[in-house]
Amino acid sequence: MEQSPTQFLTPEESAKIESALLSSSEKFLTRLTISSYRLLKIIAEDIGISVDELTPNQIVEWMEKDSKIKREQGIDASVLKW
Repeated sequence: MEQSPTQFLTPEESAKIESALLSSSEKFLTRLTISSYRLLKIIAEDIGISVDELTPNQIVEWMEKDSKIKREQGIDASVLKW
């Protein structure tokens, strides 16, 4: 199943995590980790570097940029939809 750029966890992946023998907090952390990894890939691609090269400062700057896009152009124009 192909993922849209803003879908960080598929329903199938979510179901797999839900059925895993993990505590609720471990399931949450697993969802967060997978989603974060996918967001880091989007950020790195947008900046034009590999995920391994990303710095915390670059991540913050990208988040600020996406937030500004959301404020100025609306939520549909931004990557993050929250």
